Amino acid sequence: MTSPTPHAAFSGRIDPPPYAASPDPAPYGLGGSGRLPAARPAHAKRRESADAPPPAPEREPARGRHRVPMSGPATGPATGPGRASAAAWPIGALLLGYPLWWALGLGALSVVVLAVPMAVVLWRRRPTRVPKGFGLWALLLVGYLVSALTLAETPDGTYGELGTGRVIGYLMRLAVYVALLIMVLYLGNLSVAELPQRTLVRWLGALFLTAVAGGLLGVLVPRFEFTSPLEMALPSWLGGNPFVANLIHPTAAQVQHVLGHASPRPEAPFEWANAWGSDVSVLVIWFVVGWWTYGGPYRRAAAVLLLAVAAVPVVYSLNRGLWIGLGVSAAYLAVRGGRPLLAGLVAAVAGVAFLLSPLSGIVAQRLDNPQSNGIRAFTIATTVRVATSSPVIGYGNTRTAYGSHRTATTGRSAWCPDCGHPPLGSDGHLWLLLISQGFTGALLYVAFFAGAVRRYWADRSPIGKAGTLVMILVLLYMVVYDGLVSALTLYLISFALLWRNGATTATGAFPGDRRRP
Repeated sequence: MTSPTPHAAFSGRIDPPPYAASPDPAPYGLGGSGRLPAARPAHAKRRESADAPPPAPEREPARGRHRVPMSGPATGPATGPGRASAAAWPIGALLLGYPLWWALGLGALSVVVLAVPMAVVLWRRRPTRVPKGFGLWALLLVGYLVSALTLAETPDGTYGELGTGRVIGYLMRLAVYVALLIMVLYLGNLSVAELPQRTLVRWLGALFLTAVAGGLLGVLVPRFEFTSPLEMALPSWLGGNPFVANLIHPTAAQVQHVLGHASPRPEAPFEWANAWGSDVSVLVIWFVVGWWTYGGPYRRAAAVLLLAVAAVPVVYSLNRGLWIGLGVSAAYLAVRGGRPLLAGLVAAVAGVAFLLSPLSGIVAQRLDNPQSNGIRAFTIATTVRVATSSPVIGYGNTRTAYGSHRTATTGRSAWCPDCGHPPLGSDGHLWLLLISQGFTGALLYVAFFAGAVRRYWADRSPIGKAGTLVMILVLLYMVVYDGLVSALTLYLISFALLWRNGATTATGAFPGDRRRP
C-alpha cells in the first residue's frame, strides 16, 4: 500500500519518474563524470557475448515501490524507506543536532563547523554540479571579498575607527557566506538515494519542533541563560564582541519594553528574537509539508495539536514580521494550494479561535505600541544615505551613525541612555548588504532569490510550491530581518530542496525516496 495522497495544502501528483530504474547514476550524483563509455570494437562485443555467462534474471521491485539503482558512487547504498545514508550525516547533524550545537555555543555557527567535512567530501567526489543562477551567489561572495578594501573607511555621518570588532564581524560573515555556499553544493550533489527529499523535509520539521520548544522556554522562563563551553574557551577580547556574544551565549528570550513594560520575546535556540521569528515562519512551511501533506492520519492529527501549541510563542514573540509572513503564507496557500475554499474555511476557523483566545489581546497591544518604527526609519534612511557614498563595493561591515531618531548626540552613554541606535544595516538583510557591499551586492542578492522564484514557479509538486513560498518570504524579510546567520541557512536549504527537486522530477516522486508498504 502506498503512502497517502498529499493533502491539498501543498498538493501535487506523485507519479513514478520515468528514469527511476536507470542504471547510470552519473547525471545526478557526484561520483560519475557524466561521459558516455568509450566505444569498443565490434569483434570485442562478439567475443564477450560468446564467452560470458547468461545474465541473471532481474528481480522486479516490490509492488508500490520505485526501482532504484543501488550501485555506483552517485546513488550510494540502499537506505531503506525514507532513510538517509551515512553521506548525509553533516546535514542531519546540523538540523537534528541543533539543540546540542546551541548548548555548546555554536548554534548558528554550526554550519561553519560542518562545512569543513562537507568541503572535503565535495573535493573527493569531483566533479561538482552547480545549480542555475548560483553564479549570482558566487559574485555576491566575490563582492564581499572586495569590500574589505573599504573596512578602514569612515563615511560622513558615522564615527569609529578600524578595530578588532569590525574585523571580527567581517571575518565571521565571510565564513558564514563561504560555509553556506559549500552547504548548498553539498546538498545538491547528494543523490536522493543518499538523502531522500522527504527525509530532508522531515528533518526541517524536527527543527521546527525544537524552535517551538525553545519558544515555550522563552515564554515560561524568559531569564534562562547560561555560559556555553565555547564562551568559556574564547578570550574576552573575542567573546566580548557584541556580535560574537549574541551567537555564542545561549539565552531563552530577549526581555524588551516593546509593550511599555518588560516583555519576553522568545529566541531559543537561535541567536536573537527576530531570528526566531523568521526561522519559525520558514520551518513551519516544511513542517506542514512533512507532517500534513506527506503524513498519515496520526501524523496529521499530531500536526494540528503541535501547530496550536506553536501559536503561543508565535504570539508572545511580538514579532510583526513573523505575523505578516504567516499571513502571506496563508494567502499563497489559498491561491496555489489546489482547494482555495477549503483553505479559506480552515483559515476562518483558525482566525475565530484565535480571536476568542487570550492571545488576541497581546497582538492588539503590540500593534498599539510601534516603538521600533522610529528607530527603523532613522537607521534605514541613514544606511541608504551612507551607502550612496560607496555604491559599488560598500564598506565591508556595519557602521555607527551620529545621533538617533530622538537626538543629535553621538550615541548611547551614561548620561543619555536613550541616545543611539542599532548599527546601520541591522534592520534587514537588504540594508546590511547596502552598507557592507553597496547597491551591487543588494542587487545580486535580490536577483538570486527572485530568479529562484521565476525558475521554480512551474514546479507544482508539494516541495516545489513550499520552496517557492520560502523564496518569496526571503524577498519580504530582507527589508525587516537580518538574514545572518540561521535564517540564511534555512533560506539556502530551501533553495537546495528546490534545486534537487528540479534535478529529479517535478511530480513529487523522487528516485531513492521509496514509499512505505
